[in-house]
Amino acid sequence: MELLGVITGLAALKEPCRVILTTDSKYVVDSVTKGWVYGWKKKGWIKSDKKPALNVDLWEQLLPLLEKHEVTFNWVKGHAGHPENERCDRLAVEQRDKYAKL
Repeated sequence: MELLGVITGLAALKEPCRVILTTDSKYVVDSVTKGWVYGWKKKGWIKSDKKPALNVDLWEQLLPLLEKHEVTFNWVKGHAGHPENERCDRLAVEQRDKYAKL
């Protein structure tokens, strides 16, 4: 879900922007900032442990957006009182619960 949130947010921008992306997802932050995702793509979506990369469909949507926008990643610890992170978590839980009832 973290990847989808990043994709949705960046895709909503109408023109190239400078973005500070704050997330509690080490998976998202490390995959991009440590260059893992670029290595996976270069190797046909295979990780260094020879296993297939996960969420390839989402990474393929995100990579062009990262080229379009100047994105700075800011990791915050989840459930640690960061106001915007707590708000995002509440909104995500509300939506999950709403659709779980359908």
